[in-house]
Parts: sequence; structure tokens; C-alpha cells
Amino acid sequence: MKSYKTEQEKFWAGEFGSNYIDRNQSKNLIASNIALFSKILSISNGISSIIEFGANIGLNLQALHALLPNTSLTAVEINDTAVTMLKQFEYIKIYHDSILEASINERYDLTLIKGVLIHINPNELEIVYEKLYNFSNRYICIVEYYNPTPVELSYRGHEDKLFKRDFAGELMDKYSDLKLIDYGFVYHRDANFPQDDCTWFLLEKGK
Repeated sequence: MKSYKTEQEKFWAGEFGSNYIDRNQSKNLIASNIALFSKILSISNGISSIIEFGANIGLNLQALHALLPNTSLTAVEINDTAVTMLKQFEYIKIYHDSILEASINERYDLTLIKGVLIHINPNELEIVYEKLYNFSNRYICIVEYYNPTPVELSYRGHEDKLFKRDFAGELMDKYSDLKLIDYGFVYHRDANFPQDDCTWFLLEKGK
């Protein structure tokens, strides 16, 4: 395995990250993602390119492709098994690397991160915030567990692997030109399109 800077990167690049795939692949998840992103995209316009940081096996990008079939899609993914599965989708360009280390020269109409910031080493969040902002031409979408103050929780018996905080608020504090377009909550007991109790935020960069 490649050498990584943080324990969290090693965790997701390794066996746990591969086992995560087995627990999280289903047509129902794609349907829930279509419902979620149709709501988010309805308050945006002119999106012709999207990059997702931590795309895993592409459940979010598959949903986005269904909604925006002519939009170019790019994935950044650390896990070998997930990347192998991503390669079946010819419409997805893949960067097989850690979010912290990925070298990308392009810019995108929307930068997306979903269920990933909560697993980043808190000391490295600034790097991810910078990439979400710098690689965006216009929109940033964050879908994560929310907490008003930073807190660490046990994650499937593992410590130092799950962190909740106000990621969107920190990003807006860091970049004063960011405007909150909309936000919402998706619930695991939704009768039709459940998600994992996440709060989503759509931000727009100033012109």
C-alpha cells in the first residue's frame, strides 16, 4: 500500500475501506441520491462539470449522471477496490489518490463532498477546504453529519475515525465571498428516499 500522511487515509485505503463497499452498494441508495441531488440541483444552474472528493464506487456520480447526462464527472478516490469499480463507468474521469495529495489542474462548476469530511483528520481539514474552494468555478456542495461544535465519535468500534462539526460554516468563515444558497436535512427514516441523517449545504462563490 502507498504511504499516507494520516491514519485516516490508511484506514480508508485499506481493508476497512474495501469492506465499506460491500455494505454500501444498492440501487435503493442510487434512487435516494437522485432524490437528494435533484433537490440540490434545482436551485443551481449552468453546471457542466462536477468533481467529487471521495467518490467511493460512484453512487453519487451515477445519480448525477442520471440527472445531468451531458455533464462531465470527475472522481477522486483513495481505495483500490473502489477505483476498480469506478472504472466501469466510462463517463467518470478518475484520480486514484488521497484527497490531501491529489494534484488537479482543472476547475469545475461544482465541487462535491458527501460523507467524507467527517473522516478527514481534523488537522488536515484546511487542505480539503482549500481544494473544495479553489477547484470550484461557482458552486460547492457539502453533505455531512452536522454538529455546531467539533466532536469526535466512535465509528464501528474504531476511535479517531469520525468527526462531526460545522464544516460549511467553517468554509464560509474561511472564504468571505461564499454565499449560502440553501441547506436541508435528509433522514434515515424517510419513507421513500432515506439517507444517513446528513445535512446538505449548497454554497456559491462570489463573482
